[in-house]
Amino acid sequence: MAEPFPSPTGAAPTRAAVFTDYLAYFRGGVAERVRSLPPPASRVSRLPSGWTPIELVKHLTYVERRWLEWGFEGLDVGDPWGDRRDGRWHVDDDEDDEAVLGALAHQGTRTTSIIASHDLDEVGRPSERWGGEAPPTLERVLFHLLQEYARHLGHLDVVAEIVGGSVGE
Repeated sequence: MAEPFPSPTGAAPTRAAVFTDYLAYFRGGVAERVRSLPPPASRVSRLPSGWTPIELVKHLTYVERRWLEWGFEGLDVGDPWGDRRDGRWHVDDDEDDEAVLGALAHQGTRTTSIIASHDLDEVGRPSERWGGEAPPTLERVLFHLLQEYARHLGHLDVVAEIVGGSVGE
């Protein structure tokens, strides 16, 4: 079931809930678009840049991990760039689409937990993620994630429209 659009006029209990709700909405939209594609469209690129819809899903999973777990919390996440191979997004042939989508959902649960356990004004831990710069606040990281999701969901809408999948709100 798709997440409802978090109306800007609807009441939200906290500022953190606004971020959580929008991220869940965008994340759900990505999963819905990919699941709506006729087989094997999730693994075929329709654009000159060469990415496939399932590669985009894996990329977004790693984006959340990189920004929140590795960056903001300063945790060791193994290979924070595991969504890439040879300078581009990559999904192995033996990675099932539902497993990749499940990893996105799991990361969403982890993200929600991180948001709930920190104040939006809290500054992230110094880590390699920030390239020597001062870490940003959680709120700033979440703004970045929202723009990343919104932009990529728009990209995915174009691809879904081309191949006959679901689009839009």
